[in-house]
Amino acid sequence: MKLISRIFLVAALALAGGATASAQLPSAQLKDLSGKPVDTATLSNDGKPFVISFFATWCKPCLRELKAIHEVYPDWQDETGMKLIAVSIDEAQNASKVKPLADAEGWDYEVLLDPNSDFARAMGVNNVPHVFIIDGEGRIAEQKVGYTDGSEGHLIEKIRELESK
Repeated sequence: MKLISRIFLVAALALAGGATASAQLPSAQLKDLSGKPVDTATLSNDGKPFVISFFATWCKPCLRELKAIHEVYPDWQDETGMKLIAVSIDEAQNASKVKPLADAEGWDYEVLLDPNSDFARAMGVNNVPHVFIIDGEGRIAEQKVGYTDGSEGHLIEKIRELESK
């Protein structure tokens, strides 16, 4: 009986993952670095794909990934028109560290603050870094958790694939 339960659980999780692939972005109220409110349901890139990267200032793999993307970001934008939205899950007492970090790193990304992790929870984010690739229609095309050096190349490959559709 346990084997059947496990098979059912795996099948249910697979179906849930498939449903996520076409889901629209949930609505959560975040703030940008200037304190302006942003409704996540309105995030878009004028019909072009974009990336949402959940990170924290204390997360070393997150910072390595965002730094690696920063190095190639202008080329990616020129080629595909894609954009990256970095969403900090730093709690309120650490949120003041996000803007100095973004400024020091020279990030050209749109950076949003999710101090209560409302958006992260709504997106099913349990660990950072967690990256979502969103298609031009605002649907989740793919997601990945974690970072290994060089894996940012997969992001632009997927964006190119979405652009060619």
